[in-house]
Amino acid sequence: MNTELADELVAMAEADHAAVRKGLSDDFAEQLQWRRLTAEHGDRLGRIMDEHGWPTVPMVGPEAARAAWLIAQHADRQLDVQRRALVLMEQAVAAGEAGVRELAFLRDRVRVNEGRPQIYGTQIAGVRDGAPVPWPCEDPEAMDRLRAEVGIDPFAVHVARHPAG
Repeated sequence: MNTELADELVAMAEADHAAVRKGLSDDFAEQLQWRRLTAEHGDRLGRIMDEHGWPTVPMVGPEAARAAWLIAQHADRQLDVQRRALVLMEQAVAAGEAGVRELAFLRDRVRVNEGRPQIYGTQIAGVRDGAPVPWPCEDPEAMDRLRAEVGIDPFAVHVARHPAG
C-alpha cells in the first residue's frame, strides 16, 4: 500500500470537508477560497492519475480511495479531470478495486456537468416547496431501482434523512 499517497489524499479530503461550507456561504471571498481549493485538488488528482492511475482500495486503502472519489466529485470546473477519473474508476470497479456506489455518484456528476440527464438522481438541482429536487434524470421511473442496484437509498429515504434547509 502507498501510505504516503494515502495520507495526502486523506489530508486533501479533510481540507475539502473543512472548506465545503465556505463554498455554500454568501461570502464571495469564502466561495472563491472554496473554488481555488477544489481546483488545486483537481489539478493534483490529475497528476496522481498520471503517475498511479486511479487510487484504488488496494493501492491506498478504503479511506484514501474514498477521498480520491470526493476530490473528483468536487472538481466541477475541471470536467476533463472528472471524465478521466470516471473512466479510471469504471476500470477499478470492474476489477473489484473501487466502489460501485461512488462510481454512480461520479457518473451522475459528470453527466450533469455535461448538460445531460443523470441516471441515479444523486445530484440535486435545488429546493422546491422545501424539498430537494434532483437534476433531470434519464429515466425517472427507474431511478430508485437503479439506485438500489448500486447500494444507494431510494430518493425519498435520502430526502427524509437530509431535508432541505
